[in-house]
Amino acid sequence: MKDFVCTTPIALIIFNRPDLTQRVFTEIRKVRPEKLLVIADAPRPNREDDIENCALVRNMIETIDWDCEVIKNYSPIHLGCGRRPATGIDWIFSLVEEAIILEDDCLPHPTFFPYCQELLKKYSDDRRIMSISGNNFQYGRRRTADSYYFSRYTQTCGWATWKRAWQHYDFDMKIWPEVRNGQWLFDIFGSMQVVAHNHQPQFEVIGGVRIAQYWHRMFEAAYQKKIDAWDFQFAFASFLQSGLHILPNLNLISNIGYGPEGTHTKNMESPLANIPVEAMGFPLRHPPFIIRDAWADAFLQAHNFSH
Repeated sequence: MKDFVCTTPIALIIFNRPDLTQRVFTEIRKVRPEKLLVIADAPRPNREDDIENCALVRNMIETIDWDCEVIKNYSPIHLGCGRRPATGIDWIFSLVEEAIILEDDCLPHPTFFPYCQELLKKYSDDRRIMSISGNNFQYGRRRTADSYYFSRYTQTCGWATWKRAWQHYDFDMKIWPEVRNGQWLFDIFGSMQVVAHNHQPQFEVIGGVRIAQYWHRMFEAAYQKKIDAWDFQFAFASFLQSGLHILPNLNLISNIGYGPEGTHTKNMESPLANIPVEAMGFPLRHPPFIIRDAWADAFLQAHNFSH
């Protein structure tokens, strides 16, 4: 894939970390995208260092030296790491039908781009598939020799999606009270069996109770704006659509943003920090069926979504 040129729009979300952004921008430069959409937040109030750092990051975009349509969406006020990406991605899909999306601390392997581009095309009309991720958190575990597998979990540290999938997104999660009050998460994560109680049949939830409780806590916090994030809302939208997500069978993205300056990624000892990347092999080996890997999902839930 040495001479690969990315014809799919790439979206880059930037803020105030010039060193990290430069590393990600260097990888984007290698694939010379024809269209680059740049989303930037404004400096935080009362943070003088943000003024300089945000300017340094934005100046990188001015160094593009290949034939590229650059479209910028720079917020005049600080929106934060929840609303800024959310409004930025809304803006992306007001302009294009599909995009590869990177944040300033998501360092991709060069093969991430052709992998996304090919799968965006292959599954463009398959509404079961809601995103394509570059993340693999299976630590070498794999069930098949295929290039990727299907999951019910979104992984948005370097990913791609379509306007048709993003249309289900609602940052404010207005339908959450109905889902919460109707206990619909138990329908998503559990199953029902009929049991006899005093000779009367009753339904009882089996399995998935702890999983449902975890996501209940996260969605309630996101709904109440106690978490300054945007990705829980996309997971919520996906669950409501019974969506599937493509995850690679090797890791294509390294999160290099763990450290004191990270908002949600301060713990440098996290097993998710700086995971090495590998080269995706081509031609891609496509799974012969679209069935989510429940074993891989159970491992992901236990290690990533259980605290």
